[in-house]
Amino acid sequence: MHASLPEFDMPTDEQVHLAAESFRLLADPTRIKVLWALLQGESSVACLAELAGAAPTAVSQHLAKLRLAGLVKGRREGTFVYYSAADDHVRGLLAQALHHADHLDRDLPPEHAHRP
Repeated sequence: MHASLPEFDMPTDEQVHLAAESFRLLADPTRIKVLWALLQGESSVACLAELAGAAPTAVSQHLAKLRLAGLVKGRREGTFVYYSAADDHVRGLLAQALHHADHLDRDLPPEHAHRP
């Protein structure tokens, strides 16, 4: 039935798998806080831990998973690693999720949006 629609398009199994994996990794409040902070600029584990209200070791583990998934990247400077969001796709994912949450939680008008 849907296949007969001229503009009908389904993602590939690989696209669906990768998208689901990204959402799975984002399904954690600490990771959302960390990514939101990184969208506003490069940061260290210690700073991110303070912003997220989590232990540095926990934030470091979250960052490792996010880095493996391609959502964040790290830059080494001496003994320190500074993290940043991988690209604007991450910004879009989080902005839409937080915008949607605002509307579910507070019934805000459509023009209200989170923007880092």
